[in-house]
Amino acid sequence: MDKSLIRNFSIIAHIDHGKSTLADRFLLFTGAIDERNFHNQLLDDMDLERERGITIKASAVRLHYKSLNGKDYIFNLIDTPGHVDFCYEVEKSLKACEGALLVVDVSQGVESQTVANYYLAIDNHLEILPVLNKIDIVNADVDHAKLQMMEILKFKEEDIQCVSAKEGIGIDKLFEKVVDFIPAPEGKDDEPLQALIFDMKYDIYKGIIIYVRVMQGVLKPHMGIRMMHMNKDYHIEEIGVFTPQAVKVKELTAGEVGYFTCNIHEPREVRVGDTITDSANPAPQPLEGYRQLKPLVFCGIYPVNSKDFMALREAIEKLRLSDPSLVYEPETSQSFGNGFRCGFLGLLHMDIVQERLQREYDLNLILTTPNVQYRIEMKDGKVIDLENPSELPDGSQIEKMEEPYLTVIILSPVEHMDTIMELTKNKRGIYVGSEFVSDRMKIVFDIPLSEVIVDFNDMVKSVTRGYGSMDYKFKGYLPTKVSKLDILINEKVCDAFSCLVHKDRAYEKGLSLVTKLKDLIPQQLFEVKIQAACDGRIISSARVKSVGKNVTAKCYGGDITRKRKLWEKQKEGKKKLKQIGNVEVPQEAFMAALKI
Repeated sequence: MDKSLIRNFSIIAHIDHGKSTLADRFLLFTGAIDERNFHNQLLDDMDLERERGITIKASAVRLHYKSLNGKDYIFNLIDTPGHVDFCYEVEKSLKACEGALLVVDVSQGVESQTVANYYLAIDNHLEILPVLNKIDIVNADVDHAKLQMMEILKFKEEDIQCVSAKEGIGIDKLFEKVVDFIPAPEGKDDEPLQALIFDMKYDIYKGIIIYVRVMQGVLKPHMGIRMMHMNKDYHIEEIGVFTPQAVKVKELTAGEVGYFTCNIHEPREVRVGDTITDSANPAPQPLEGYRQLKPLVFCGIYPVNSKDFMALREAIEKLRLSDPSLVYEPETSQSFGNGFRCGFLGLLHMDIVQERLQREYDLNLILTTPNVQYRIEMKDGKVIDLENPSELPDGSQIEKMEEPYLTVIILSPVEHMDTIMELTKNKRGIYVGSEFVSDRMKIVFDIPLSEVIVDFNDMVKSVTRGYGSMDYKFKGYLPTKVSKLDILINEKVCDAFSCLVHKDRAYEKGLSLVTKLKDLIPQQLFEVKIQAACDGRIISSARVKSVGKNVTAKCYGGDITRKRKLWEKQKEGKKKLKQIGNVEVPQEAFMAALKI
């Protein structure tokens, strides 16, 4: 196929700036989907994406466009997520493209994730086409938004495209600009095959469907291929493209994006970032692939019914196909038996993985309190990476402890600077610097990851009345003082609630956990004692009263000694029950603990 007629590009933006709506408009404009079959967020094929109104998985689609110059072009469009927890999806997509549309909401202007995605595209040597979206809204200040894009991101005014994805305004001009602005792919069909795996999904009939971008050579059905990193050979069964439905094709040439299947049903055999080559005429070296992201948040995932362990294992393996940023290893808990210790890029990522496991694989799960990974230097010189509170060594053997810090960049109107300073101070933040960026303030802090992961982004939005935005990147490890906080239920440690906390926050966290559990644990036939323990002492305590039963209801009149005997017997029974009875902790209690 003629390379000059192909354009490969992604749509990138801050969350809620209109990427998926623009992708929908592209599909309608090129006739890839008709009005009758159209619905909003068409490329977001997960129920979860439609319910939450966010993109979780990047989606690839091929569009046919007839330009004003009379030529038929092929657009390979990849719609990407906007949330910082799914930046890996954006990175995967950009590797398969030559250009990117950077979408900015005209009412919000340039936000932190806009800047982060801009630099991600620059790092991948892409041509970036700026697009101002939502110009049809009442309070649209197009000139001001243009000025921001020119000052902050150094775009030329003539390159900035003004559109309304919802109303379809300016889409025809944008298509022509894509043809002129984004370069055609390079690569030769007669070179040895090199194709990059940028995504995958599991199909119960076809096995693993592998999404590829062909860099060099030609991919054909029934040819023998080799995965260069895994060093395994396979036989191609089907090749196709998404338009957005899967359509079989005869071949994929250099510069094209599509999918293939090899009847692989074992998820461990394939890896995102691997290079496909011809087993008969292999390429001399593999493509660069992807950097391995380090998870920031860790928690245990256990099946409620221990018989479901193997089903959970299979589900996590299949889920990891489409989400390589998910890291897992088996572990055992005293409370829940066998499960997995999983690493995530953030709390939203963790929440999405849990929901997908429960919905797509019909599993009933329990998640432990999330923790970050601490680094411990022992007195004998050994260094331990600790993410599981139960593995914390004895304090007498520890030389020093370090915790992960993030460099957090907040963009906010100037009037909210004092409240942001106060908020970050409460989160143990260290002020680094600030500067004016156009008409807003860019403030930089170093903040411990453990303070940021839970609700910091919501707090920034709240104190800035929705005008603030944040982005973060991993800084490194800095010294800290950390203790293990245990929750005891009737003097037995419940390891699901165990977590590592900063010594200054131990009492506050222990009190809030105990108070929450007191409200959520139902009354039993015996009294339930809930305690928070830290550094060998009880720092907070509460009791759930036993269910009352009037054992003397049937006694009327007569001697008091008979009533006393019944009360004594009831007391003994409750004491015995307390020793042998197990307290059932409801799932809501675990979910509430995650939110503290």
